[in-house]
Amino acid sequence: MLINSVAMFSKGKCDVKYNRLKSESEANASNKRICAPKIFYFFAILFLVVFIIFIYMQDYFKTFNAKAPNVKPILQKNESKDTDLPNPPPSTHLPSVQTPHVDHTSTSPPAPKACGVQVKDSPMIKVGNFHTYVIGSYMDYRFREKQIKTTAIVLRQEQVKYRCVMCCEGRNVTSPAEYIIHSDHFGFEYGTATITCHISSPCSIPTHVAITAREISESITSFQPVRNRDVPAVFPFKFTICISVMYDYKNVLNLVESMEMFRLLGAQRVAIYKTNCDSDIQKVLDYYVKRGFVEIIPWTIKKHINVSSGWRKDLSSGQLHYYGQIPALNDCIYRYMYQSHYVALHDIDELILPLKVKTWTELLPELERIYGTTVGFEFENNVFSFNAKPHMEYKQDKWKNVPGWNILNYIERIPINPSAFNNYKVIVSPRLVLKATVHGLLETVNPGSTTVRVSNSIARMYHSKNFIYPQNTNLIRDDHLWDYAKDLIPAVSKVLQDCGFIEA
Repeated sequence: MLINSVAMFSKGKCDVKYNRLKSESEANASNKRICAPKIFYFFAILFLVVFIIFIYMQDYFKTFNAKAPNVKPILQKNESKDTDLPNPPPSTHLPSVQTPHVDHTSTSPPAPKACGVQVKDSPMIKVGNFHTYVIGSYMDYRFREKQIKTTAIVLRQEQVKYRCVMCCEGRNVTSPAEYIIHSDHFGFEYGTATITCHISSPCSIPTHVAITAREISESITSFQPVRNRDVPAVFPFKFTICISVMYDYKNVLNLVESMEMFRLLGAQRVAIYKTNCDSDIQKVLDYYVKRGFVEIIPWTIKKHINVSSGWRKDLSSGQLHYYGQIPALNDCIYRYMYQSHYVALHDIDELILPLKVKTWTELLPELERIYGTTVGFEFENNVFSFNAKPHMEYKQDKWKNVPGWNILNYIERIPINPSAFNNYKVIVSPRLVLKATVHGLLETVNPGSTTVRVSNSIARMYHSKNFIYPQNTNLIRDDHLWDYAKDLIPAVSKVLQDCGFIEA
């Protein structure tokens, strides 16, 4: 009896304990079911608050940057380096592709400023009341001390002491400027000059510069961007062609043929310093600009200086040699100093053709093996006159109404006169060049010879143009251009179709 009572008591006690534990377990489960939504809502509200703060901070910094354009952003470090340079600065961007400007708004955006001063991003900036016109300013990392090199056009007889005003991290830094007038002015009143600004230690890499007269004490009125501040780890172009200067140009077919030949030879960019052209030529230029193959630099020099249409002062009136061709070439050298492995300095109607290989990509390594890497390469000029008898093997009837001449029809070259100067042109690494001229280089970073003449059995220049020659001249048949006809003809037809000059 006693045992049964104890057992019953124990059982009851266990039942109570079990029921209590069960109740607590159910309560805990219920509490968990209640707490789970509370936790979810808490984190959802927290996420929403953080998101609102993030959006607010974005708007704040946009407003701040708009009000403080001179605050320099923090740049990411790029640890790669370019093998062409001993100690290149970090790369932060590659050059953007130039496209035609389209105004999508009815109001113009505010003019950019640097150090509180208006920025002018165009050639031909006048220096005070002097007869000096600044073309472009570029960083030059080839020397122990960093420099800004500015190409300018100056009145040679005018004695001016220049100074540099540089915008560095929101403040102006000044230094005296050195300048030298190039020797190839051909007796004209104006000539090309290189103005050098030495960068002092308080200034790392200026973003903008103004060239002023040292005697002028008043504040500057405009800055010009300093280009080439960053050196890409990999140059975006292997070959760039510098064309100077395009004026009164109307030969549509020749332009398209030249552009497509440049492509076949291996060029990735053509820089054209353009004074003027007709509407058909502009249509073609717009086509190539849109595709990133052509950069147009407005060459408005005629608004400021009476330019000559010839190269000799005694035969052509004007104050500056041949439309300002020489300062344009020098500007192009510095413009592509750290963007292109090589630059070719020649005209739109000239083609430098290899004779043993088909492209410049194959040719240049061979030239460097033969002649070295410390000089530019000269190519013999050979004239193919449009006044000669045409050869019609590659005549294209669908091109007959396109303005210009088909260069494939003219395959007879005029013999070279050994007693006359040969108007050769060059291909060179721009990092070798200090001063360029129309035919060759005036000065490079290396002592001794600036250029070397490439054997005409390796490559020569084909110059197609209107040219009067004596009737008894024994022309030389040279149909090497036909080696490119299979690729050239369909490429030219495609462009002419796209531009609306011929039907498909």
